[in-house]
Amino acid sequence: MAFTDDEDMLLALAHQNYKAGNYKQALEHSNAVYERNPRRTDNLLLSGAIYYQEKGNIDLAIRYYLFAIELRPNFADAWSNLASAYMRKGRLTEAAQCCRQALALNPHLVDAHSNLGNLMKAQGLVQEEAVKLKPTFSDAYLNLGGVYKALGMPQEAIVCYQRALQSRPDYAVAFGEHNFLYCMLACNLASIYYEQGKLDMAVLHYKRAIACDAGFLEAYNNLGNALKDAGRVEEAIQCYRQCLALQPSHPQALTNLGNIYMEWNMMSAAAQCYKATLTVTTGLSAPFNNLAIIYKQQGNYTDAISCYNEVLRIDPLAADGLVNRGNTYKEISRVNEAIQDYLRAIAIRPTMAEAHANLASAYKDSGHVEAAIKSYKQALALRPDFPEATCNLLHTLQCVCEWDHRDKMFAEVEGILRRQIKMSLIPSVQPFHAIAYPLDPILALEISRKYAAHCSMIAARYLLPPFNHPSAVPIRGGGRNGRLRVGYVSSDFGNHPLSHLMGSVFGMHNRENVEVFCYALSPNDGTEWRLRIQSEAEHFVDVSSMPSDMVARMINDDQIQILINLNGYTKGARNEIFAMQPAPIQVSYMGFPGTTGASYIQYLVTDEFVSPTCFSHIYSEKLVHLPHCYFVNDYKQKNRDVLDPSCQPRRSDYGLAEDKFIFACFNQLYKMDPEIFSTWCNILRRVPNSALWLLRFPAAGEMRLRTYAALQGVQPDQIIFTDVAMKSEHIRRSSLADLFLDTPLCNAHTTGTDVLWAGLPMVTHPLDKMATRVAGSLCLATGVGEEMIADSMKEYEEKAVSLALNRSKLQDLTDRLKAARLICPLFDTARWVRNLERSYFKMWNLYCSGQHPQPFKVTENDVEFPYDRS
Repeated sequence: MAFTDDEDMLLALAHQNYKAGNYKQALEHSNAVYERNPRRTDNLLLSGAIYYQEKGNIDLAIRYYLFAIELRPNFADAWSNLASAYMRKGRLTEAAQCCRQALALNPHLVDAHSNLGNLMKAQGLVQEEAVKLKPTFSDAYLNLGGVYKALGMPQEAIVCYQRALQSRPDYAVAFGEHNFLYCMLACNLASIYYEQGKLDMAVLHYKRAIACDAGFLEAYNNLGNALKDAGRVEEAIQCYRQCLALQPSHPQALTNLGNIYMEWNMMSAAAQCYKATLTVTTGLSAPFNNLAIIYKQQGNYTDAISCYNEVLRIDPLAADGLVNRGNTYKEISRVNEAIQDYLRAIAIRPTMAEAHANLASAYKDSGHVEAAIKSYKQALALRPDFPEATCNLLHTLQCVCEWDHRDKMFAEVEGILRRQIKMSLIPSVQPFHAIAYPLDPILALEISRKYAAHCSMIAARYLLPPFNHPSAVPIRGGGRNGRLRVGYVSSDFGNHPLSHLMGSVFGMHNRENVEVFCYALSPNDGTEWRLRIQSEAEHFVDVSSMPSDMVARMINDDQIQILINLNGYTKGARNEIFAMQPAPIQVSYMGFPGTTGASYIQYLVTDEFVSPTCFSHIYSEKLVHLPHCYFVNDYKQKNRDVLDPSCQPRRSDYGLAEDKFIFACFNQLYKMDPEIFSTWCNILRRVPNSALWLLRFPAAGEMRLRTYAALQGVQPDQIIFTDVAMKSEHIRRSSLADLFLDTPLCNAHTTGTDVLWAGLPMVTHPLDKMATRVAGSLCLATGVGEEMIADSMKEYEEKAVSLALNRSKLQDLTDRLKAARLICPLFDTARWVRNLERSYFKMWNLYCSGQHPQPFKVTENDVEFPYDRS
């Protein structure tokens, strides 16, 4: 590897200061070299030497030497220095091995010769003295046992310790209850048994040591460890507490007790133990690491990152610490910082599969899809049995339409999922990905159930008592106290499709009947969508910096009667808030087109086409069927410019030929599959002078789709790609196409609403799951949708070809669709809000009557479903 002049100069300064005894300055220069090139082995050697000499941190010196050797196995000086460090730690066998390795690489290394000679001499003297020992000289056996233990010879050590006991059965009695040597003998025996996994023997000898000396701190702590490993956790806790009663500031006992509390989800108690440890010492990384985990689980990312910073201060080569901090950065969308941490972890430990997989995920999030694929494959090369990497690689390949071995990979992933569910593990496929996969709907339901159970576990860590809910009193009469209190929780109040679709809803609720509270899980992005919702909603609270338990308390304090989850399993969700059940009625709507699998979500707001009663068994919630279409939009209020003929773009603006028939699909590429793309290719071959207009979403998929199309006889100019555009432009330019082709495996949802508002007809084929049926519902709610829905893939192809070849028929459909936009239910937001309010009052009235949640269908009949009061 080539080194820069800057590195060489800094390293030279580091060496000069080291030789002069200026270790602090030497370390500063060495760290500067490390920041520029963490794999430079001569600098790693120097860093280790500095920590060895000046800091006395032998463990960290060993880490640096091992890293240098991992990068450069024939580095004799590193082997020699490692031998010296092992000698300081008493790890004599390893020290001797390192000396021999150093001399094999460089026979002229004086330090290695000297160290090896001292080791051999020490061992020889011990053996010589041992021979001279009297058979009844118990202290000598004790000392010899210690040497064998240091040399990694446990069986020989046990024999010596046992002979020491046999030679003086009265050892404890002869020297009194507090015989230090007897206690050490018992503890040494116990520690060897513990290392061998012989926990019963370890417990026996630790108890003997305590019987000899009731104030033996380390014996209590170590006995606690042995009991914990043996599954006797309550007894272990008593040992740690006894140790702390003797010395309240004992750091290991505090940490060990905290670990038990953490395993029991007693996070507050665990945090107290770790914080107490850190008042005694800041040199242990474990308390910082565990505190970071607790803070992260509670949504306190700032303090979590601070703790990980401390872990890395104590051990700059802690690859696990870098990965954990990177994961935290990634969760709060600081993806570039996450990538840097993963890369540093890989530089330290190139074989760390987890670091490669997490780097892949960060690359994917930042749009570097090809790099993500490469990193996932590297992770799997290092660890072939890595379910998360296998499943995430599949999803990443789906995103760029890499369909080679697709069926085989899906079969493998389905096997992984079924095994994980059977073992009660969190599935490696997220529910949001599962809705777009060709999986059995029941399997998708089970995936959601496991994630819901995980959210319940997170909620339990906060140790909140059950909430008291508002009284089950029907809403009657006038005035503010007579209104239904509805809360909306979302991370998408901002520049996000959900806000594009629902922007007017929160202000359209009838304030005489409904009091609306919006709880924003994300900070203000400063966009018009955030500002609009914030100004129009009656109550709007930014809870993004609050821990989840505080948010749940606020919702409960606000006496919310119906709480709406607008996220489901989408990015930014904090479903543990719902698992705490701060409201008596909790509802899933809009954000996630599938079942939550959560017992704490009673209802799913949907419609009769999207979630027909015959499919109710694939949902955990009770189905609430709104009239027409459940999928709301705000286009009549926010995008009326699309209806202005003077605002229409031209085909030439996007490289579209005026004389071509343009099919279009503006869905993300992950929604496509080989079957639908082959169908599109068939359509293009059958319709003369036609082309398919697609989005670069992402751009990495373009060349693959062009290659697939060419293999199926489609001409290059029949596939047209365009870039993602701003919302208003995206809707306007949709009208330039002639017919939209939907993706059956996962429909156009927001995009489907976009193109219908633009007056562009579509062809869609509904399947079973919710995400496969939304486009059909959108079409039906226009009033002309029957002509756009196909019952099979064959009918899908025939319908698309028929409409393309029969221009008058297509034009008639287009004209009727455009005429319906201002009068059809699909785009009547105010009407939709009234129907939603009808459903809310029905839910509340059922609750007040003491009935369990039950499915129901909302009608626009004011007698049957009043939208104001019961």
